[in-house]
Amino acid sequence: MTRLWKALINSINGLNWAMRHEAAVQEEVVAFAIGLPASFFVAASIPWWLALVGSLLLLIVVELLNTAVEKLSDHVTPEHSQAIKVVKDLGSAAVLLTLTGTFLIWACALAVRFW
Repeated sequence: MTRLWKALINSINGLNWAMRHEAAVQEEVVAFAIGLPASFFVAASIPWWLALVGSLLLLIVVELLNTAVEKLSDHVTPEHSQAIKVVKDLGSAAVLLTLTGTFLIWACALAVRFW
């Protein structure tokens, strides 16, 4: 039980740090805060609701992982490195694809619900 408690505290610390220092995480948490109540009106069924909320949570998860990779990369080599640039670009691409998927899920859910 102690290990689980410590893991929870570490996770909360990570979320707190990201919310204080990362604009992208802050924006995605705001999107989640708006999207969660909106999802109850948009979702035509429980599976649609899970897809809407899950896509927003996944977006935050991928952004947190991308932030972790960027921070680690900056720690490993603060000076410019082509290899590190590739790593950071890959993380950015992961965020972009997740954002695109989230948009498509929400667009489809809106279409199903209102058209």
